[in-house]
Amino acid sequence: MSSIDVACIQMDITDCNKQKNILKAIDMAREAVKTGVEIIVFPEVFSTGFCYRDMEGSSEYDDGETVKQMCAFSKEHECVLIFSIIEKERSENGVEYFNLGVCIEDGEVVGTYRKTHPFKREQQYFTPGNGIHPIRLKKRDLTIGLQICYEIRFPEVARKLVLEGSDILVTIAEFPSPRGNIWRSLAVARAIENQTPHVACNRVGEGPDSSFFGGSLVVDALGEIKAEASDEETVVSGRICLEDTRKVRGAIPVLDDRRPDLY
Repeated sequence: MSSIDVACIQMDITDCNKQKNILKAIDMAREAVKTGVEIIVFPEVFSTGFCYRDMEGSSEYDDGETVKQMCAFSKEHECVLIFSIIEKERSENGVEYFNLGVCIEDGEVVGTYRKTHPFKREQQYFTPGNGIHPIRLKKRDLTIGLQICYEIRFPEVARKLVLEGSDILVTIAEFPSPRGNIWRSLAVARAIENQTPHVACNRVGEGPDSSFFGGSLVVDALGEIKAEASDEETVVSGRICLEDTRKVRGAIPVLDDRRPDLY
């Protein structure tokens, strides 16, 4: 596979209204697949937002309503979908909640990732994940390095994902105003320092406690922005040339020249 078309579903999210959000997301994704897009990325916890006032009602198991509907869409359109949900897991101590990233390929869940760095208030509700590993697609010769929102600030996360074979970095987020310049800079930096394409999908609109500026990006392995959204609901798409990664790394062998014995 030399290139692939990707899209970000930059959408507003109605707090705690799962069905409304899923229907909107699927409608927007339907427009994306009409243009030949194969990988579609959604904002963080797109189907509920951070529904702190009803965590039990908004959460679901990893095979719950959101995942089932997204699997059906992915199977119908033979595409890859990447998003996160509020996952619940029952244990001896009661119920634990996780921010669960999900990757679906052609109707099948091929990998998940529990957010390892909850941000501020999230730490009161979410249990952090305990592993960072890329997700290998089964039908496409491609590996996805998934990180969630706040984790874009941790270069160690993206670097670990790339060193373990990620072909594309994907960040799903609810990155709030007024940090638009920070978001843009970090999204480009993660691509440049890892010489890896980066798809960064953020939400727009108003939440209970924050507003969101969008600014979703598709960045290539050189750090050049191939597509960028404003602050409106939109589908932003771009083509990633995977061959560029090999060329960039051949010209400037950053990963080969690291000195892990020193750092």
